[in-house]
Amino acid sequence: MSHSLGVRQAQKQKTRQALLDAALGLLEEQSLSSLGLREVTRVVGIAPTAFYRHFRDMGELGVALVEEALGSLHVMVRAILAEQDGAEERIDRTVAVVEQHVRRYPLHIRFVARERHGGVRAVRQAIAGELDRFAEEVAAALKSQPVSEGWCDDDVRMLAELYVDRLVTTAAELLDAEADGVEGAAERAVRVARRQLRLISIGRRHWREEYQ
Repeated sequence: MSHSLGVRQAQKQKTRQALLDAALGLLEEQSLSSLGLREVTRVVGIAPTAFYRHFRDMGELGVALVEEALGSLHVMVRAILAEQDGAEERIDRTVAVVEQHVRRYPLHIRFVARERHGGVRAVRQAIAGELDRFAEEVAAALKSQPVSEGWCDDDVRMLAELYVDRLVTTAAELLDAEADGVEGAAERAVRVARRQLRLISIGRRHWREEYQ
């Protein structure tokens, strides 16, 4: 009996992932608000009613895609920020991780970029929530660094949001560069991101003495 349950559970998970993958492919050219579940189930080869065994609606499917897109990225960035190397080394590795993530998961990044201000409220809220959690994690890592000694929590959080905003912008710019195919565009986006993050880092070192 337990073996049969395990097989059914594995099949259910496989179908769920197939729905996510199918939706992601269809969303390359359209927004989530315009995508119907019948389109998704047609690609997977299941009846439309079977969709509801996995998701309540397309909004819930979109939230799952957000978690796929952003969940692993901020785990990696948080790990880099927790390292004790110099600021420039951490910046270079962080930008490299974002660049690798965009190249590995371009459809996920395009989906997040489009739906961040899109028409499906649950998905907008999920993206905002993931970025908020990202900022919290970055703030915790920054707070533990010696250069943050004496900083208040609000200022550390503000700094974290600057970093996160810059990384999100960099991901979108890299995606556009890959799509446009302009020679050197991706390299320029990486170079600009590193310079801007270093500028933020320099400002960080002087913030407390000038404004507190």
